[in-house]
Amino acid sequence: MTHKPPAARRVPERLERHGDVRVDDWWWLRDKENPEVIAYLEAENAYTESRLSHTKDLQEALYGEILSRIQETDASVPWPVDDFHYYTRTVEGLQYPIHCRRHGSLEAPEEVLLDQNELAAGREFHDLGVVDASPDHALLAYSEDLEGDEVFTLRFKDLRTGRLLPDVIAGTSFGFSWSTDNRTVFYTTLDEAQRPYRLHRHTLGTPVKQDVLVYQEDDESMYLTLGMTKSKRFILVHLESLTTSEVRVIASGEPETEPRMIEPRRPEVEYYVTDHGDRWLILTNDEAKNFRLMQAPLDSPGRAGWTEVIAHREDVKLDSLDAYRGYLVLSERRDGLVHVRIDCLADGSTSYIDFPEPVYSARILPLPDFDGTRFRYAYTSMVTPASTFELDMATGETTLLKQQPVPNYDASLYESERTWATASDGTPVPVSLMWRRGLERDGGNPLWLYGYGSYGSSREPDFSAARISLLNRGFVYALAHVRGGGELGERWHDGGKLLNKRNSFTDFIACAEHLASEGYTRPGRIVAHGGSAGGLLVGAVANMRPDLFGAVVADVPFVDVVSSILDPKLPMSVMEYGEWGNPNEEEFYRYMKSYSPYDNVEAKDYPPMLVLAGLNDPRVSYFEPAKWVAKLRATKTDSNRLLLRTEMGAGHMG
Repeated sequence: MTHKPPAARRVPERLERHGDVRVDDWWWLRDKENPEVIAYLEAENAYTESRLSHTKDLQEALYGEILSRIQETDASVPWPVDDFHYYTRTVEGLQYPIHCRRHGSLEAPEEVLLDQNELAAGREFHDLGVVDASPDHALLAYSEDLEGDEVFTLRFKDLRTGRLLPDVIAGTSFGFSWSTDNRTVFYTTLDEAQRPYRLHRHTLGTPVKQDVLVYQEDDESMYLTLGMTKSKRFILVHLESLTTSEVRVIASGEPETEPRMIEPRRPEVEYYVTDHGDRWLILTNDEAKNFRLMQAPLDSPGRAGWTEVIAHREDVKLDSLDAYRGYLVLSERRDGLVHVRIDCLADGSTSYIDFPEPVYSARILPLPDFDGTRFRYAYTSMVTPASTFELDMATGETTLLKQQPVPNYDASLYESERTWATASDGTPVPVSLMWRRGLERDGGNPLWLYGYGSYGSSREPDFSAARISLLNRGFVYALAHVRGGGELGERWHDGGKLLNKRNSFTDFIACAEHLASEGYTRPGRIVAHGGSAGGLLVGAVANMRPDLFGAVVADVPFVDVVSSILDPKLPMSVMEYGEWGNPNEEEFYRYMKSYSPYDNVEAKDYPPMLVLAGLNDPRVSYFEPAKWVAKLRATKTDSNRLLLRTEMGAGHMG
């Protein structure tokens, strides 16, 4: 049993910028190749296991409960592509999905394309990136990550014979596209900071060393992704930073042609395109903070030819577009919720899907048939398990294709609602809540408060089978939609980024205080939980208001903000300037330092903390949580538990 916490030795490292000196005693933990670093992480893991040993019976009980709500043998809704129906299925006792299809009808014999359980056999970690059949359905491209570092090896399988092709391409990223000749593929590779920046073309059956470099993005703030339009006429080469984008297109039937520019990048202007018959449809924030929809002729897509299709609205964010020949389906965000809009092009009418609950999440699932009248959407809420619907836009008929089965769960036993906290500057902040019916609002309930609030990313009030174990033990679960997220449009994002970042933290504190004042809980009975940038959030509020929280759970937390973004060799650091600012500029440096959790650890009491890390994490390096825990151990004045657990064979996603 290991009851004494590890103490990482202190080796002062002097860091100076803008005349400001920081001394980092745990800088040495950045050296992953140093055996002492690995020994320290393993000692922390042993200490965590020891300090949690008394909960083993509870852990097993919780695991059993969670497993009892999972239908292990299950299948996804089949996805129609031409005459094939693609789906994944899971089998009780196996860890990974099996990728399958049927030809002609759902009653046809099953064809197993890829069994991830076989690929992962004997490995500590396994993840699939690309899983994509060729346009003629004869070949399968798939890529594997064996470390958790999001670097993939791309392979190809002949689905007619079941044999692997000799083509093996190492060091790829997520970006991939077939061309419609079924033998030419495009893929992306990474620079030293793990930024997807190169686009390559490979012809199956030729040596990889002969692959053509089609494009290289030298702006370190931009990264490269790939996609194919629904019509399959064009491959989209999408270049974007956190604030700017640019699209180039390749005719998918002419893969050796040079990418053609849609519109040159301009600072702070984002746009996204798809073809629609003889025109381009362009979703853009150009002169439209919350985005608007534009169109341009197919042969002259530049900005000079753009005309408006759907105007900008101050209170509605236009999030995404799914285009069919006769209909446009759009995802809009209003009042903190998603609304799905359907525009009929024949008669100019507009309609919206009527969702049944006051707090929910929905997203469009575009079907590949451009000429069709059907599309799908996913729906869930804190109470309702994930559901897939298909809607016929011509008739209005809606069909529930599947609701995720959740054994041993009775939705009628639970409630959810939306409430609004008031931030320190008077701004209303939405909070989504869930609890088990019969709960007394007497201030005595434990409450789990989750937050994120970065990159304009919306955290949706969706269903979690695991969460039920909390609710059944008297917890209230709350989701704080703080500024920096996208729940209330682009201005909500702006209100919590760059020099407004502290609003995310004070919003979270306001949400906690509001829930206590409303009797859901009381100070000291609140768990603050966040991951990645949400780990920054809970790390900052732990420094600002440790008295408010009874515990903090920080998953792969981004806590050493200044040092990490100052280091251009770290993954994605330069790309982060658009969200946090460039600390090479003094104003941003000093503002970031004012809230960086690692830089603001003080000699005071902190709540109990559980901190989780991944040794191979390419997004938030393992040493950020490791250094933070080491500094907290050496500085804080309480005897509360501080636990660090590092997954030694995994990355950001665990």
